[in-house]
Amino acid sequence: MRQIEQDRFLRALRRLPVDRTPIWLMRQAGRYLPEYRETRARAGSFMALCQNPELACEVTLQPLERYDLDAAILFSDILTIPDAMGLGLHFVEGEGPKFHHPIRTVQDIERLGVPDPERELAYVPAAVRTIRQALGHRLPLIGFCGSPWTLAVYMLGGGSHTGFATIKSWAYQQPEALHLLLAILADACVLYLQAQIDAGVDAVMLFDTWGGVLSARDYQHFSLPYCQRIIHALAASPAHQHIPSILFTKGGGLWLESMAQSGVSAVGVDWTMNLCDARMRVGHQVAIQGNLDPSCLFASPARIEQEVQMILQDFGDYPGHIFNLGHGIEQHTPPENVTTLVEAVKRFSVRG
Repeated sequence: MRQIEQDRFLRALRRLPVDRTPIWLMRQAGRYLPEYRETRARAGSFMALCQNPELACEVTLQPLERYDLDAAILFSDILTIPDAMGLGLHFVEGEGPKFHHPIRTVQDIERLGVPDPERELAYVPAAVRTIRQALGHRLPLIGFCGSPWTLAVYMLGGGSHTGFATIKSWAYQQPEALHLLLAILADACVLYLQAQIDAGVDAVMLFDTWGGVLSARDYQHFSLPYCQRIIHALAASPAHQHIPSILFTKGGGLWLESMAQSGVSAVGVDWTMNLCDARMRVGHQVAIQGNLDPSCLFASPARIEQEVQMILQDFGDYPGHIFNLGHGIEQHTPPENVTTLVEAVKRFSVRG
């Protein structure tokens, strides 16, 4: 296991002093980079790219060659688990993910099995091992999965992230069936993250992308408990409990205190929150990751630098901040603006 003292990102996750604020970016490997688009074309499809460990490694490392980032994140997709469950994931140009066999009935849920990460999802730990070998001790590697609630949004909506009415209908009309689905997904996420840890990731992140569409009461029923179930399962395993974790709920600022008490090492916040307020609310319980609006990367270099300074000032000179966006990089972001962002964080956050 890498000594955490050598890694700025891992030290910040544990709220230890760092020489400057570490930075990595959600979707830092992706369509905004011309080299990614070239690799994606060679792969033939998005899923073919995800399922090829060598190409997934190549894409994971691409932003690290351009930018002085403090962590790599596995290139994959949150919907690999539903695909391994037999739902038939595919991507439609301009429409995003779709499933050939979405869940329509309670019987569909009852037929689901928890996939074996080293069989149905073997390409993911294989990619982690390939990336780990290529990275060596250069940088920490982040693994991830989607939260059970977020995965269920896609599975019940046929793949579309706009299917909130469908899953909310289940929540009101068939809550027991929905809880069964979420429990199955939580068990699958535990095994999936454990396999990534065994393969070499240094931290894990739960993307609760659609938790923010829930009411306050329903978030406590259908989203947060299943994230806690995953985190507690990892913490209960001697082989995995040393790995820090991040929980990001987009639009989840209302429940920040509950997120901080879930057992995670850090909470990710989107751009709708002031970091000073967030830090005051969670105290010293967890680190905080965030939270530049991704749209700021379409601004001038001077404005990007101004926004970086304001975010750093909002958090203050305290341990436990990981600079990131409030969501993923937009597709048409100019790559040179990401350079401006990374250099600004490095320049303005130096301690002492």
